[in-house]
Amino acid sequence: MSRQIKAPRGTFDVLPDDVPLWLKLEAASREAFGRYGYSEIRTPLVEETRLFVRGIGEATDIVEKEMYTFPSKGRDDSISLRPEATAGIVRAYIQHNFHKKAPLQKLAYMGPMFRYERPQAGRQRQFHQVGVEVLGTHMPEADVETIALALDVFKGVGLLDVDLKLNTMGCTKCRDHYRAAISEYLAERAGGLCGDCRRRMERNVFRVFDCKVEACRGLLEGVSSIDEYLCGDCATHFDGVVRLLDELDIEYRRDNFLVRGLDYYTRTVYEFAHSALGARDAVGGGGRYDNLVEELGGPPTGAVGFSIGSEATLLAVADRSTGGSSEGEGFQALAALVMVDESVKRVAFRLLGELRCRGISADMPFEIKSMKAQMRAANRRRARAAVIIGPGELDRGRVKVKDMAGGEEIEVEIGRIVDAVSEILARPAL
Repeated sequence: MSRQIKAPRGTFDVLPDDVPLWLKLEAASREAFGRYGYSEIRTPLVEETRLFVRGIGEATDIVEKEMYTFPSKGRDDSISLRPEATAGIVRAYIQHNFHKKAPLQKLAYMGPMFRYERPQAGRQRQFHQVGVEVLGTHMPEADVETIALALDVFKGVGLLDVDLKLNTMGCTKCRDHYRAAISEYLAERAGGLCGDCRRRMERNVFRVFDCKVEACRGLLEGVSSIDEYLCGDCATHFDGVVRLLDELDIEYRRDNFLVRGLDYYTRTVYEFAHSALGARDAVGGGGRYDNLVEELGGPPTGAVGFSIGSEATLLAVADRSTGGSSEGEGFQALAALVMVDESVKRVAFRLLGELRCRGISADMPFEIKSMKAQMRAANRRRARAAVIIGPGELDRGRVKVKDMAGGEEIEVEIGRIVDAVSEILARPAL
């Protein structure tokens, strides 16, 4: 017998029971996007590989180890499944001349990304992100607006007590001085670092801050803060971010180890964490990337944005009762048609179409089971109204309509079925 075919490692099916929770995150995101004045953009799942090499950084784990890359048929170059969204959005910003037509763009996105890494709870090889990018401004107000927007998305999906970690990476000049200081400090202590960190020292010393090994974290405790190396403009910018966060009463925690995982970040960096996830507690993060547009062929352009990990966020949501029903039927039928026997099925199907055409969510079984089984199914789907159709009532041109919450049952003419169901749906939920 052949081996059962399953979803590839690192991918998963979002089953009907869980779809309502995903829809809630997407709806909360789009509501916040609209309230903050962001327009949605949808870029391809594949891009030229060189976009990510130039944008993310050749020495990052993403480019070196984690991208899904394929030869581009008929050409000498290659294409890659997108490991993140920012580089593609910046490419679109340049390609479609946004920087000439309307330089300030507030863009939002949601969708799947792909990275080859060890699958674990909340982190898969195909994963999903919700995020925004603000292109065309260097002002600290944009940094804080993106932070506030992300927190509103978390609140909208019911994720409270999100921990905001904040830091600055400075500009290129600041980072060069800071990089030299860190390299000198760690060179004297290289023997105490893990093998990965010794390799990171050679390629990109800032990646050492990402290490979770306790011995490496202990050595880093003695590293000086980047504050000592900030130029005047970067220090002023970070002070502005902190002041605006205070103005909005947004709580944050300064984290000198926070560098984010991508090379394009400059100045403000931030991360959102939640204790429900344990050691790998990040549910999202972002920051400023003022050099990326220019590096990809556009003009000097200030930019800032964030991404929220959909899987990690939904895993952290404590109250999962907002999802589907407990018995595997996520679709909620507001009106359930219940048939006494096969003889009324044709009329029931016509009435089902009439209800749906009038904007009422309604459903009926394809195969008729007992009345008791049909009523149980209606309860599982949390139907507010049941339309009970029997041959005796139909002979008199009538059907029964039952309020599933209050228990009241009335008999109405078939021509009044939409009005009767609408009246029940308009009643306050118990």
